[in-house]
Amino acid sequence: MKRLYVTGMVMLAVISSAGCRQAGEEGKSNLTDENGSTIQVDENTKMYQRTGNESKKEERTEAYGFVRHSKKDLMKNGEQTEYYGIDRKELADTISGLTVQLPGISEAATLVTDEEVLVAYRRASGDRSQMADMVKRTAISVVPRYYHVYISDNPAYFDQLQSYSRMDSESRDADAIIGKLTNGMKKDSPQGKAVNKGENANGEETGEMSGDGMER
Repeated sequence: MKRLYVTGMVMLAVISSAGCRQAGEEGKSNLTDENGSTIQVDENTKMYQRTGNESKKEERTEAYGFVRHSKKDLMKNGEQTEYYGIDRKELADTISGLTVQLPGISEAATLVTDEEVLVAYRRASGDRSQMADMVKRTAISVVPRYYHVYISDNPAYFDQLQSYSRMDSESRDADAIIGKLTNGMKKDSPQGKAVNKGENANGEETGEMSGDGMER
């Protein structure tokens, strides 16, 4: 009788412990890999994630990513019900983080508007024109294709970008202010090579109107 009582108490302790772990890890699923190691899969994943060390980075990037959508997935009763928005702060964080990982870049700041990306960076070494092209192409590779990218290796732009981060698309004269800033960056610093035959170094198409009303 005593043995059954002790066994029952042990089983209750195990169940209680498992329940606490499950409650503490709500929103995550635990999988076990082929080596018996536990892998936590967070439901709130992001496209780019910081990792603390090289081994974790390898774990994050081993698997391929694939998602398939059809138009009807987003539609209900003939109307679009799901929308994909852009978190501009998250995008700016990603671009700055990727930029400082480039060789020869020691610091970077990024401002993302509704259709422009402005990147200021501090160049520690390397050819100025080549560095500009790397920074520009890094930013372009991250943003939607309709975005234009402007860069400068003049650290004086760090404070300017930060001051304009308080603005939004509805701010008074926002287009003119950003247009003046991007024109200054283009005059001060190399912008890299043309993106392709139809677009210049900033991803602007020939004849396209800029935010300050000037033809590109």
